[in-house]
Amino acid sequence: MAYAQNFIAVLFISFTFVSTSFSQSILGISPQLLDLFAINRVFRHRKIPNDNALYCDSWRFTVETNNAGLWSIIPERCISFVQDYTTGDRYSSDSAAVADLSLAFANTVKVSNDGMDAWVFDIDETLLSNLPYYVAHGFGSQIFDEIAFDKWVNEANAPAIPASLKLYKELQQRGFTIFLLTGRSEYQRNETEKNMVHAGYSNWERLILRGPSDKGKLATQYKSEKRKELEDEGYRIRGNSGDQWSDLMGFAVAQRSFKLPNPMYYIA
Repeated sequence: MAYAQNFIAVLFISFTFVSTSFSQSILGISPQLLDLFAINRVFRHRKIPNDNALYCDSWRFTVETNNAGLWSIIPERCISFVQDYTTGDRYSSDSAAVADLSLAFANTVKVSNDGMDAWVFDIDETLLSNLPYYVAHGFGSQIFDEIAFDKWVNEANAPAIPASLKLYKELQQRGFTIFLLTGRSEYQRNETEKNMVHAGYSNWERLILRGPSDKGKLATQYKSEKRKELEDEGYRIRGNSGDQWSDLMGFAVAQRSFKLPNPMYYIA
């Protein structure tokens, strides 16, 4: 008899709970559902403005997340947007945010005294800014001119990206061994070293450039192979900083990789 009474009591409580929940969520329309219905109506009827700034900001998002895939030049309608972004406070702020997160991770690494804890940096649009060149070449709206860019590299006047220079020095102070891994060619070594020193960088362990055997390789393959060589030497690649996904992806990847902003060009 007691068992039956307990069963009836539990059944009554359960029925009351279900009935109450049902009346609130379906018959009474709960506030949560009302919110969902309202949101649904907004998205169903809202028209996306035909606005260049909005379009170009969304385009930049697809670039930075690598959703855009292979692309060669920025959309013509986005030239002013990219100009404003790269020459304004937003680019500096985004670069600083990446540097801050990089340093936060670096602070979690127990750096050994053996000198084998490495940090790999790309150079162009990572440590050095080629913005003076791109100001004169449409901010990435023109097909890449290798001859013109090589001439710019030979001038060795690219300025440092301030947040990256600060990060570079902080990592050195913490005992990381710095490697520079760039897509520049071996014949540009002297100009690259001169530019790096002029911009404030020093005491890197090794500057790695494309040699004759690397000609024709995609950047992802080339940089992966060079990182693998470092690993084979016993280095522990703790961090890797680059403005291109091809700087960071592939094999022999770092413990943590950090992508800097660059809406001006894409390298596979």
